[in-house]
Amino acid sequence: METMKKPRIGHINFLNVLPLTYSYAHGYAEGLELTEAVPAELNQQIRTHQLDVSAVSSIVYARNAADLLIMPDICIRSDADVESIVLVSRKPAAELDGSKIILTAKSETSHCLLKIILHRGYSVKPSYEIRPIGLDDYLPKEADAALLIGDDALHLYHNRQPVLYYYDLGREWHTLTGHSMVYAVWAVQKDFAADCPHQLELAHQRIVDGLNAGLQHKDAAINSVFAAKDFAYEVLDHYLGGIIHWDLTAEHLKSLQLFYRLAFAEGLIPSVPEIKTALS
Repeated sequence: METMKKPRIGHINFLNVLPLTYSYAHGYAEGLELTEAVPAELNQQIRTHQLDVSAVSSIVYARNAADLLIMPDICIRSDADVESIVLVSRKPAAELDGSKIILTAKSETSHCLLKIILHRGYSVKPSYEIRPIGLDDYLPKEADAALLIGDDALHLYHNRQPVLYYYDLGREWHTLTGHSMVYAVWAVQKDFAADCPHQLELAHQRIVDGLNAGLQHKDAAINSVFAAKDFAYEVLDHYLGGIIHWDLTAEHLKSLQLFYRLAFAEGLIPSVPEIKTALS
């Protein structure tokens, strides 16, 4: 029997969902129990059933498809450049074979994406270490390269040092495959979808409508973060909608399926999941 508890919703606290963040702060979180965190934390909470619905790294669905569905209509993707998933390197990517690369502890999809790109696009196999890194020490001296995501990566992308090499993983993926890349999806617990259809519909409405409303007030949303974020208005204006997109169509699901097939071929996931959506 369906209960009337508030849906437990996970929300990424990165600028790539700023329109939705703005809407949540202006009424769209009503009726929801909201948790804001970096992707890796939300990934873990959806795995342990602490959340009913959450934005998560897209690879998480592939690794937990027995328990999850994908929310229709919405994702975090780019058609080519992404600007906020960046490999910073002391040497060209083609020379990274056997090198040590630090991977941010904030994500999972980006780890798989980088391994696919470096192996298939550059024929190299570095060694990888996952650890927390940030702008204060984004390229430790013992590493040849580091992978950053989110607001830190966006900052580095727009403040490049001439002695380093920068690789935008969205651009690299598009060069390798010709496809867009779906970095995050909204995952839904199967038992929640079955037991609480009205709460699921509410969550879907709040997320989709909230994102659209935030885009209609993009100027206000951008201005709301200037006190805390060191970005020019023009950078965020282009990033939100010009670089990052949020619609999830059948074509984008095909791109996601390709990512899963390549991840499986690289031994990064145990199988290629069938993509099943909620509310269908």
